[in-house]
Amino acid sequence: MTAPEFSLAIHGGCGVLPRSTITEKFAADVRAALHASLAAGAAILRDGGSALDAVEAAVVVMEDAAVFNAGHGAAFNEAGGHELDAAIMDGRTLEAGAVTGARAMRNPIRVARGVMASGDFLLLQGDGADAFARHNGYDIVPQSYFGTDQRRQMLAEMKALAAEGQAVKANEAQKHGTVGAVARDRHGNLAAATSTGGYTNKPVGRVGDTPIVGAGTYANNATCAVSGTGKGEYFIRKVLAHEISARIQYLGHSLERATADMVAELRDWQCGAGVVAVDRYGNVTLPYNTEGMYRGSITSLKPASVAIYE
Repeated sequence: MTAPEFSLAIHGGCGVLPRSTITEKFAADVRAALHASLAAGAAILRDGGSALDAVEAAVVVMEDAAVFNAGHGAAFNEAGGHELDAAIMDGRTLEAGAVTGARAMRNPIRVARGVMASGDFLLLQGDGADAFARHNGYDIVPQSYFGTDQRRQMLAEMKALAAEGQAVKANEAQKHGTVGAVARDRHGNLAAATSTGGYTNKPVGRVGDTPIVGAGTYANNATCAVSGTGKGEYFIRKVLAHEISARIQYLGHSLERATADMVAELRDWQCGAGVVAVDRYGNVTLPYNTEGMYRGSITSLKPASVAIYE
């Protein structure tokens, strides 16, 4: 079988609205945003650009789209504010950069890329992350930029469920959401990028898996690139993204088997989860254990395809 010259896969989170509640307009908006994300990343890859540039570009589009829980459209924490997380990793060098608890940067994934480029540190948090963004000229926005009416409604719903002791009954869209991208470029290099607002009504200061290299974000040219979505605490405990890489490297598992097994294991923990991943050969997989996952992929051999449910 001919291997693709480049591959790109994206997700907008497994925190999808249930089929019974999603409107045609919202579904159309999601699909349009996914197609725009794929187009941004694929344009770079077609021109011989790097996987790192491609995943950053793809995630920026989703951060700017109000339909996803990242950047504009991010979930509210329990205090009614926003704290954003993002990470990016280069599979060629194993360099990475991340921010967590950011409150003022328009595109956390761009700042994470800047952190990686600094070379001195890997992860910046809170005020320090925002100060780095300001000092280096990244777009700064007020907290009001991130909130949407849909996210306010979800916060109210989660607070009501929590007050009744029924938070466990929340649907995946009410609970969490993330965006991410993985790519292989024409030079055989891999990269991964992930960005999120965390979960709705999360405690102030909570950090999930997205900015933790090896948990929600990982890339290694020897194996694969992975971006995850779901309840981050479980991804951290499993060191999920790195575990997928390790199973490929040390057990000889295929990308499809390694990712499917890990997602299935999280189902055993009653954790809604999904991942997008690409291996060193350009194979792509997008498994999830929830009702759906906003997702899409494109390769040099296959046209862009997006989906929400099965």
